[in-house]
Amino acid sequence: MSILLAMFSAVSQGMLWAMLALGVYITFRLLDFADLTCEGSFALGGCVSAVLTVNLHMNPYLSLLCGFLAGMIAGLVTGVLNTKLKIPPILAGILSMISLYSINLRIMLNQANVPINIREEGVSSIVTAIQDLLPESITSMSQTQNVITLCIGLLFCVLSVAVLYWFFGTEMGSAIRATGNNEKMIRALGVNTDTTKIIALAISNGFIALSGALVAQAQKVADVGMGTGAIVIGLASIVIGEVLFSKVISFKWKLVSIVVGSIIYRVIVAIVLQLGLRSSDLKLLTAILVAAALSIPRLLPKKNKKGVA
Repeated sequence: MSILLAMFSAVSQGMLWAMLALGVYITFRLLDFADLTCEGSFALGGCVSAVLTVNLHMNPYLSLLCGFLAGMIAGLVTGVLNTKLKIPPILAGILSMISLYSINLRIMLNQANVPINIREEGVSSIVTAIQDLLPESITSMSQTQNVITLCIGLLFCVLSVAVLYWFFGTEMGSAIRATGNNEKMIRALGVNTDTTKIIALAISNGFIALSGALVAQAQKVADVGMGTGAIVIGLASIVIGEVLFSKVISFKWKLVSIVVGSIIYRVIVAIVLQLGLRSSDLKLLTAILVAAALSIPRLLPKKNKKGVA
């Protein structure tokens, strides 16, 4: 029973982290840009959302929008560093990531974390804001918060996939995808690739920051180090989804596969933790999952060819 409850909680958390995977997918797969800004922008979204909710008593859902915009600004800076100042992609992302650590501390008034204290008047998270609207007979149930988190995550996943599917079907979205496929060709057609890169990085980090804001609101605390390892988690979700939906060609289903990959990753982590693995070993587990998901599909066709020969 404890494993089933942990899996249920993992599904809801996986949906919140799915926006991170979608953001990483935009840069690493569509744009072919190794962007490490995500570790800073993920924490940035959480810090902005928490501080606005606690200190300014802002509506928690409006704080999510502010976190999204803050992430877009972070991606914009990385894009300018790369396109205008000619700094290599990896180094540009590292510079932004390092800078965001200090910026996040400034946002949180030099505190390592900001708890969203629902006991204070006028302060509530996205989960408790909905919980307060429900009758006591429902809120007294043990899994109410997980159910609310699951509904919120499902709503944002559907909206995110729909918006990204629509946007990358537009002229600008198609130009971004073409930039990742063949930058020289799309530049020869008169498209400003600097602009497409900046826009893609801004959108990517916006969704990553949105994920950080959602996670902070659901966990009722924002931490300056909450983005550590976010890039590996995002890649793990992408790779798991791609392996499960390896025969999918449609862009729509590729986006759906990333959401599914994020959920499965969280479920795997929850099961392993229930079986006794230390939480400090999660990064090792993630690395093993990514390595296995990347290598196994490449090894299997070779064995089949040898068997046929």
